[in-house]
Amino acid sequence: MKESEDKDIYSHKAREKMVDSDEIEPWEQGFMQGAEGLGQDAKCRRCGEVFTGKDSVVESEIKGDIMRFCSARCVKKYKARLAEE
Repeated sequence: MKESEDKDIYSHKAREKMVDSDEIEPWEQGFMQGAEGLGQDAKCRRCGEVFTGKDSVVESEIKGDIMRFCSARCVKKYKARLAEE
């Protein structure tokens, strides 16, 4: 990486770009809630794996609630466990 590219992130133009893209993704919101101790949303509801990015989150509505899982496999296992109860 060139030195000029390193400095670019501190420019006014780069800052505006960061501010414009400040929308929070659902996985980021869940991670923040979990990090603040407000809930289970930062990790998989079934296995407890911590989400590492938006590609690591699968959302599923179960009994009217949106729940987050690390994979479709965990969603399936969670629903199967609920059906057994």
